Amino acid sequence: MRGKRINRLFYEIAPVLGYIGVILTFFSLFYLIPLIVDFLYLHRFFQFNAFVIPAIVSFISGILLKWRKPLGHISHKQGMLIAALSWIIVSLIGSIPYVIGIKASWLNAFFESVSGFTTTGITMFSGLDSLPRSILFYRAMTQWLGGLGILSFALLIIYSGGVAPQLFTAESHKIRTKRVAPGLFNTVRILWLIYISLTLVLIFLLKIEGLSLFDSITHSFTTLSTGGFSPHDKSIGYYSTMGYKYSNLIEYTIIIFMLFGGINFLIHYRTFQGDIRAIWDSFEIKLFWLIIIGGTTLVLIEQVIYKGGEIEELFRTSLFQVVAIITTTGYATKDIGAPIYLGVSKQIFLVLMIIGGSVGSTGGGIKVLRIGILLKLIKTKIISIINPPRTPSFVKVDGRRLEIEEVNRVSALFGAWIFLLIIGGLVTALFSDYNAIQSFSGMASALGNVGPCYISASEMINLLPIVKITYIMGMLAGRLEILPILMLFFKNTWR
Repeated sequence: MRGKRINRLFYEIAPVLGYIGVILTFFSLFYLIPLIVDFLYLHRFFQFNAFVIPAIVSFISGILLKWRKPLGHISHKQGMLIAALSWIIVSLIGSIPYVIGIKASWLNAFFESVSGFTTTGITMFSGLDSLPRSILFYRAMTQWLGGLGILSFALLIIYSGGVAPQLFTAESHKIRTKRVAPGLFNTVRILWLIYISLTLVLIFLLKIEGLSLFDSITHSFTTLSTGGFSPHDKSIGYYSTMGYKYSNLIEYTIIIFMLFGGINFLIHYRTFQGDIRAIWDSFEIKLFWLIIIGGTTLVLIEQVIYKGGEIEELFRTSLFQVVAIITTTGYATKDIGAPIYLGVSKQIFLVLMIIGGSVGSTGGGIKVLRIGILLKLIKTKIISIINPPRTPSFVKVDGRRLEIEEVNRVSALFGAWIFLLIIGGLVTALFSDYNAIQSFSGMASALGNVGPCYISASEMINLLPIVKITYIMGMLAGRLEILPILMLFFKNTWR
């Protein structure tokens, strides 16, 4: 009996390790790219060890794990295990450049690596303007690769028909949505084509608006991915502070492309196909625009009444921060924890952290569509109470009746999200002197993959290890949408 259990365990774990090995082998090349930046700017490989060592570690680990050819078919559980473990292992190896390159502690380096790949944007580093360019480029590149998912990128390069559906759905546990093309691989390919095209367009626009090529590339990487890592401590506010001629235009350009990142990529595809109605004809996109308009209006009104100033500037800063938070990009022109923002604005920002972007986007959070479904569910339950008994009641979205299993999954994810938010808030409050709003904002930022919160960047660096570890788990859970990470803590997963 024991021998059969061991054989079954081996049979289930072998393909998991095999596919993780394939992913690590592929990612070994990725660590070498920042050396090009070193050579271009310094004419020598200044950070050679910082990037060659993780490349070697990733390659050797990959070879050892894929010692046998992976099986073509995997179960849904195996797909989720591959997703959770590969993100953790890639992030662990990805912390090596920070440890070697800038002498960061292992915990801070791992935190930064997870924050990068999950496109969260909380940073453990200060003095960004003085860090080596190769390190700054590497930070931005981790977010760009994590935007559509490291597994989807691996699928694009090392596609194997038998495994694609399980891996792709495990990495992003979505509501059932339409595909942009027949076949999952064609869908992944088109999504990445759109993603790359928008990135190149943004690089071009930022360059002609006065940014250096380096800043244009790094900000394009972290805008479309809704990641928010900037090579400057002042984030996008750096350009107005330094007196850039087109700083206002830069901010409006970033706003537009943050929206591109936070919107379902199916809408981009439909729009590029000439279907302009895509930007307003679905339930989710209508709710998305409504939240942005409502949030911006309330923040702007509070600013006009209590702060005053030039209307255009107040509108621009209000719109920028609302879009940055709801798309979970996390850029800033003003610190959201600063006294410039009062009670109403801070509560709106906290709610937006929880809501997040659209399903099928690079944004984090619970997602606008899921919030909309929960609101419809509440309405349906109220109507069922009012109507006579046995009156049919169900949730419909865009004319489609949702199956009860789908509604239950949304409810379960929402419940798990709120549970983790409470746990993270309590851990923060218990091991720091922050108040309730600050404590919950920290975990909401991590779990929603947002970045900014009501704990300043300098204070975030000094949090106790237990709080940082909690946020690391929150970032991973938020990016993989809870279930794959929670699975790791159930013993039945490993039987």
